[in-house]
Amino acid sequence: MIRPFLSALLFAAAPAVAAQDLAVPSGQPLQLMELRLEEAPVLARFRFLAPELGARGFAAVADDFRALCDGYARPALAAEGRAVDRVVISLSEQEVPFGETAPGVAQFFEVFRLSDGSCIWEYF
Repeated sequence: MIRPFLSALLFAAAPAVAAQDLAVPSGQPLQLMELRLEEAPVLARFRFLAPELGARGFAAVADDFRALCDGYARPALAAEGRAVDRVVISLSEQEVPFGETAPGVAQFFEVFRLSDGSCIWEYF
């Protein structure tokens, strides 16, 4: 469920955040698809469309996750004064509804906790 403060952030940010505005180490084009907040534990999911993801593979985009957490998700949450337990950064080469599987569509995600003003990768 998208909470009211984040839905306002999502609708305010999504049109303004074009692919060229999200600079990541891989240089791949990205666009924010969705922002979701879950309550237990408090978790913010930032879902990005990355049309070149399948051709690039995980190794080529691995550094993009931390860059998106530190450079986009953390500042967006801070601007709203919102504390979360975890941030999930998701990349998908096609739009796939949340929670659905799509064989043949490259999708990767990483989980971070926020600590001391930075994103700390959570190992699974």
